[in-house]
Amino acid sequence: MDWGMANRLAQLIQSNGRCVFMPIDHGYFQGPTTRLENPWRTLEPLLPYSDAVFVTRGVLRSSIDPVASKPIVLRMSGGTSMVGGDLANEGITTSMEEAIRLNASAVGISVFIGSDYERQTLLNLSTLVNEGEKYGIPVMAVTAVGREMEKRDARYLALCSRICAELGAKVVKTYWCEDFEKVVEGCPVPVIMAGGPRVDTELEVLQFVSDGMIRGAIGVNLGRNIWQNDNPVPLIRAIRQIVHEDVSAEDAHDFFETLKSNQT
Repeated sequence: MDWGMANRLAQLIQSNGRCVFMPIDHGYFQGPTTRLENPWRTLEPLLPYSDAVFVTRGVLRSSIDPVASKPIVLRMSGGTSMVGGDLANEGITTSMEEAIRLNASAVGISVFIGSDYERQTLLNLSTLVNEGEKYGIPVMAVTAVGREMEKRDARYLALCSRICAELGAKVVKTYWCEDFEKVVEGCPVPVIMAGGPRVDTELEVLQFVSDGMIRGAIGVNLGRNIWQNDNPVPLIRAIRQIVHEDVSAEDAHDFFETLKSNQT
C-alpha cells in the first residue's frame, strides 16, 4: 500500500485496529434531521470521543472548526432526497480534488445493491476507487438499503460487503444483523457497523455494538443512536469502552448510567 494511503487509514483506524466514527451527513438526503439542525452544536461535545467524522463538504465548511477537528471522511455521493422517487438514484457529487483541498483522510459513497440503480451506484464506487488510488485516498463503501430495511439480513449484507471489497473499497460500512460474523468472514477488508434506525433503549445499542465487535467488526459509525439520545456524551463514551477496551455491554451500560447520573 502506498505511504499516503496507509497514512490516511492510520489516521482513521487507531493503533489497536479499532475505530469510532461519528456520521453527521444525514442532512444530504433528510434535510434538517432532528437534533442535527445545528451540526456543530450537535458534534462539538461528541468530538473528543470520535476518531473521525463522516460529513458532507457543505457542513464541513460551514459548521466545523478547522482548528478543532478530527480526521474527515468526506461524503461523496448524493443527488436524491426523502421526498424524491428513489433514494438509490445517487451520483458522485464531489470531486477527489475537492477531497484533497479539504484534507479528507478518506471518502465515503453509498451503493444500493438489489435496487434499480445497482449498476449505477457500483460504477460510482468504482470511479471513486480509481480516483482514490491515483491520489492515495481510501474509499469507504456504505451498503445502503434505502427505505427497504427488511433486506438487512446476513446473506444480503455479506453479498453487498463482498462486492464493495471486490471493487476496491478499503473499508465497508454495513448494518449489524443476526449472524454478523457471516458478513465479516466474507469481506476481505475491515467492516464497520452502521447504526440504522433508533432502537428503544441504550442497552440495546450497547448490545448490538458488543455483538458486532465480538463477531469481527473493527468499529462503529453510529449517528442517530448517539446524538438523538437524551444523553449523547455518556452513550458515546460507553460505546468507546466496548470498541476500544473490550468492555461488555452490561458493564458499558453501568458506566453509561454512572456518567448520566453525574451530569445531572
